[in-house]
Amino acid sequence: MNIKHKFASLVLAASVSVGAMQVSAEELSVATFIPPQHHINAFFFDWFGKEVAERSGGSLTLKVYPAGQLGAGPVQQYKRVVEGVADIAFGLQTYTPALFPKSILAVPPGKHTTSLDSTAAILEVFDEYLADEYNDVELLGIFTVAGDAWAATKDLSTLEGLNGSKVVPFAAMTSPIFEAWGAVPVQMPVTEMYTGLSSGTIDGTSISASQMTPPWNFGEVSSHYVDNIPVSFAVFFVAMNKERYLGLSDEHRAIIDDLSGKEVSMMGATSFHNDAQRGFAANAGDAPQVKDVSFVSISAEERTKMDALTAEALQTIFAEYADNGIENAEEIYDALNQ
Repeated sequence: MNIKHKFASLVLAASVSVGAMQVSAEELSVATFIPPQHHINAFFFDWFGKEVAERSGGSLTLKVYPAGQLGAGPVQQYKRVVEGVADIAFGLQTYTPALFPKSILAVPPGKHTTSLDSTAAILEVFDEYLADEYNDVELLGIFTVAGDAWAATKDLSTLEGLNGSKVVPFAAMTSPIFEAWGAVPVQMPVTEMYTGLSSGTIDGTSISASQMTPPWNFGEVSSHYVDNIPVSFAVFFVAMNKERYLGLSDEHRAIIDDLSGKEVSMMGATSFHNDAQRGFAANAGDAPQVKDVSFVSISAEERTKMDALTAEALQTIFAEYADNGIENAEEIYDALNQ
């Protein structure tokens, strides 16, 4: 299916009533690496599963396998869906940056501050700049979460505090930015960050506000929550095995097509946005995980310094891209930050 098909709102030939479909029942396996109670499982895939079932009259269903049940480790999620270990997989492009160098240009700080704005911007330019990175799968959706805070075991609200501190960015490609701030970037999947903070392997990590509380509970192993940081983003995919997609009945494939693209993407972004709002409320309230956490904000003066250093580091990133054959990285970044 071409990308236009994926990301345009299709008119489901659904002049055919779903109830009239005479098709064999099919179940699609969904692999996620996150806990069962995570909102992507509990809200997003719950919504997706109900939509698929309702539109098919129950003849097409999803079965979610959370917490790495179809294979441990988030790094392998894209490989799992390409190879058909799962029919559908949820994962992060930043864990396999060599496959998605252009998509992860949505990661560095820029214009956007919420998952909704960032995701909408990606959809606007997807066909022109990013589509060719997903030829091995049927892409159902692409969306982001805003990394609008740091969970830390020390005060990282100043450049002095960042100097020499081991901090996990949302993506390795933003390492030049953290280095410009004086920090030591450390790569670590989200599933290991709780232990990393508790053991002292890292001093801090980029997070969304809700990660201080369940299911990640970083507040339990952090002394500081730092906000007013330059907001970066994690980019996620929901992809389907191409052979499995093409093997669906025409009726079932049309249902997947109708949901794919903008609807799936914005629902994913909404799931993260709503969870962030819940996190803000929990952090401001009496959540037990944050009762011993100091909440600090980067001052306007420090933020101005950090933003200037960020702009310089972005040029380093663009130069690295050019060295690797992507000479229009700055153009793509600018398009993603319109």
